[in-house]
Amino acid sequence: MKQSNVDLLLLLLAIVVLATPAYSDLVLSKVERRIDVTSQIARVTKTLKVVNSGSESVSEFILTFPKFLGNNLAYLSVAQSEGKGKSKRTLANLSVEAANPKDIPDSISVYSVALPKPLDKGDTLTLDVIAAFTNVLQPFPEKISQGDSHLVMLQESAQYLSPYAVESQSLSIKLPSARIQSYTNLDSTTKLQGSELKYGPYKNLPEYSYSPIVVHFESKAAFAVAEKLVREIEVSHWGNVQVTEHYNLVHRGAQLKGEFSRLDFQARPNPKGESAFRHLLARLPPRAHSIYYRDDIGNISTSQMQSDSKKTEVLLEPRFPLFGGWKTFFTIGYGLPLSDFLFASEGKRFLDISFGSPMLDLVTDKLIVQVVLPEGSKDISVKTPFAVKQSQEIKYSHLDIAGRPVVVLEKDNVVPDHNQNIQVYYKFSNIHLLSEPLMLISGFFVLFITCIIYTRADFSISKSSASYLAKLQWDEVLATLQEIQSIIQKCLAAHDKLEASLRDLSRTGDIQTCKAARKSTDSLLKDLSKEVKPLMAFLQSSQSASHISPKVEELVAKEKELQEKLMAKHTTVVEGYEKKSSGRDIELRIASQQQKIAALRQEVEDLLEFIDEI
Repeated sequence: MKQSNVDLLLLLLAIVVLATPAYSDLVLSKVERRIDVTSQIARVTKTLKVVNSGSESVSEFILTFPKFLGNNLAYLSVAQSEGKGKSKRTLANLSVEAANPKDIPDSISVYSVALPKPLDKGDTLTLDVIAAFTNVLQPFPEKISQGDSHLVMLQESAQYLSPYAVESQSLSIKLPSARIQSYTNLDSTTKLQGSELKYGPYKNLPEYSYSPIVVHFESKAAFAVAEKLVREIEVSHWGNVQVTEHYNLVHRGAQLKGEFSRLDFQARPNPKGESAFRHLLARLPPRAHSIYYRDDIGNISTSQMQSDSKKTEVLLEPRFPLFGGWKTFFTIGYGLPLSDFLFASEGKRFLDISFGSPMLDLVTDKLIVQVVLPEGSKDISVKTPFAVKQSQEIKYSHLDIAGRPVVVLEKDNVVPDHNQNIQVYYKFSNIHLLSEPLMLISGFFVLFITCIIYTRADFSISKSSASYLAKLQWDEVLATLQEIQSIIQKCLAAHDKLEASLRDLSRTGDIQTCKAARKSTDSLLKDLSKEVKPLMAFLQSSQSASHISPKVEELVAKEKELQEKLMAKHTTVVEGYEKKSSGRDIELRIASQQQKIAALRQEVEDLLEFIDEI
């Protein structure tokens, strides 16, 4: 937050103190605040000991945050507790609602907490407050180069902002490491112990006390944010719950300044990519099965899975490392046993399943949960532990007639604290389970009848007819085209191996192995070139292939030109390593070659697609 905003907030607070001493019946005898910023989410826990020092009973407690924090509040929970240490236990979670009292300015976010019973004169109670804030750890600087450390800034108040007087208050901030650039040192009570920063204790603070502090520190946490996440949970009464999650992910940390060097990153990944994150951890239910992970290109094999009786952990590695501002799109899916999540109660069935993403420390800007119920479900209702936007849709799948009802739940600014169970209640008759088997039986019956009619009827064409001979010639052309396609695909695979040898060279520096790969690829491509010549001769001599042979000739020529460009690139890179040139110099020398290679590769693939359609 800018200094001018801080000054404005202090001025408004001063006006409040002078003008509205309204909440004097309650006193906070002790306040303990703890802020955890080891991830991208700022988690604040508070223990408030409340005393009624007035003459009348009180049934409401006012909880306040500075507006710049309140605007980024993702999760808030208030509970009454008793005891201390290991004997401490939670009595009840209390109702919390946003409030807008007239005697508190707009620069403060206000929440009203309904007490479990009126607090009489002289009585005390202890409240445990848990809050999670997003977007409060601001990257500073906002843009960094590939090798720079990721620094963020936290702004808070050393003194607890409250409409009540505070007799004793302390604050501790848990940082990810002891590498701190700077912090606000208020007085002798400010202490830095390893990776923990402490302020206070402060005694006898008046209402609306506020003392701004700024902490500037290094964070290696993954600032992974799902700009949009769609979770589809499909219930099948045949024994399975299928979960499919579509992620639109972005790195919200400091943006990458300058160009990205893949060679430097692969050779020295730690000092040359500290701000990037390379993996995400998903914690799935214990009996998850049939897990897959893919993006628009296809399956991503760089993932690991560990499973035991309590959980299934999947370590997902994106196709490329994500730096600040970079985005990626991917899908994960898995199946769950129906018996673990579907139950019966009072004549209804209900699905009891988690709401949020299984990714640890992931922030979601917009979460859409679609619960697809079996066809024939009715009297649908939803129970959630927090407010969400609800609607219903219809989805048609295989063998559906009326469609399957879909419960759609939407929520913005979602954090892992929201990953609580929701319940979807509905009525379903087992008679609907028979509809799909009966449709399949009817379909097979019609198929068998059709086959019987087809085998007994004679639809043959005379083998001496012109149409039959033309068909035979066209079949030969198609077979030849398939052989040429297969040879070109083998050539493209050889190209990929040649490119892979260059990547291995950048990683290991083994020039001899790279040259050996070049020699092997040369030999293979020569053999494939010999195989394609008689096939081309047949196409050129066949009248049936006259309309397609020019395209095939163009395909073979483009592939030959692509070979030449790849060999030239390979020679340039190998010579660069032999001369011990830097990775940046080598990239500059092959930049124009790489553009031509990419263009030729696309032309070859387009021609292959054209021939494949024929």
